[in-house]
Amino acid sequence: MSQEDWMWQMQNRITDLATLKNHITLSEEEESVFQAAREQFSFSITPYYLSLLDPKDPSCPIRKQVLPRANELVRLENESEDPLAEQIHMPIKGVTHRYPDRAIWYISHICAVYCRFCTRKRKVSKPTETPNREEWKEALEYFRTHSEIKEVILSGGDPLTLSDQHIDYLLGELNRIDHINHLRIHTRYPVTMPMRITDSLCEIFSKYFPLYIVTHFNHPKELTETVKTAITKLIKQGNVTILNQSVLLKDVNDSVNVLEELNYKLVKFGIKPYYLHQCDEVFGSSDFVVPIEDGIRLMYAIRGRMSGLTVPNYVKDLTGGGGKVLLGPNYLLEKRENSYLFKNFNGGEYEVTH
Repeated sequence: MSQEDWMWQMQNRITDLATLKNHITLSEEEESVFQAAREQFSFSITPYYLSLLDPKDPSCPIRKQVLPRANELVRLENESEDPLAEQIHMPIKGVTHRYPDRAIWYISHICAVYCRFCTRKRKVSKPTETPNREEWKEALEYFRTHSEIKEVILSGGDPLTLSDQHIDYLLGELNRIDHINHLRIHTRYPVTMPMRITDSLCEIFSKYFPLYIVTHFNHPKELTETVKTAITKLIKQGNVTILNQSVLLKDVNDSVNVLEELNYKLVKFGIKPYYLHQCDEVFGSSDFVVPIEDGIRLMYAIRGRMSGLTVPNYVKDLTGGGGKVLLGPNYLLEKRENSYLFKNFNGGEYEVTH
């Protein structure tokens, strides 16, 4: 088994401080909080993703996403274990049905890399949170008997942790439900372990058109040639449509230049930028939070200077389970008696009648 094999990557993940110190130089803060943070939320990084990290620079944007920092142990008043109230919209284990026409199905608790800003820290890496095979049947029956559901989103953890056989089974069962219009998979493995995108997996995906895969690239450093090969395989062999959701993260991607490079590179690889999420109010996330007004200014700066294909929707998933709302610049300055006054992307004012 070689490093190009995804199972080798999983089996050789770095999960402890001693091994990590053999690969990178830790700052005093990183080393001092590592164990305490690990007791709250698992640490894991694949050899591949570790290779993208600057071994000496604490400000490396890859490093910031995966190494614990002191504020991760601080709970602010606005932060909670389940900020999106997913549990209260869970009619059966593993299924969140908040919106009328779609449901999320959590089918794995495992990720190859655990992001420090994860909104599901309460359950990710905990095996008791994963539905068992009998509970899969209950979930499938729920989907069959709720004809309002048009879309099922496979999530986790990471759903691509499952074997090809299990993925084929789940997609096949869902595909046989007449009222389900399409299927979606949310995965970060194209980012953290692109070798999971095998020929056999793509062959499975190709059977279930239309299938949408939503990736989670946050920084242009994550878009490597290895990733490009995997994405090309997904598109050409797997016949899937690929979208990306990023999280706006302080000192990682909260600049016009980084967002421009990230989103243009995504489109060049064949991925449509879909969402730019405001960071959720999850316990320990305060170091990552960019004020919403700063996020709106960023969107104002990139919309107009960048192709519309490269511009994601900036959204906030409302704390307490309110769902997503769109954030963005307000270009309408004034409604006049017989016209409207707008300001465009570069500050010019234009009056229109309708």
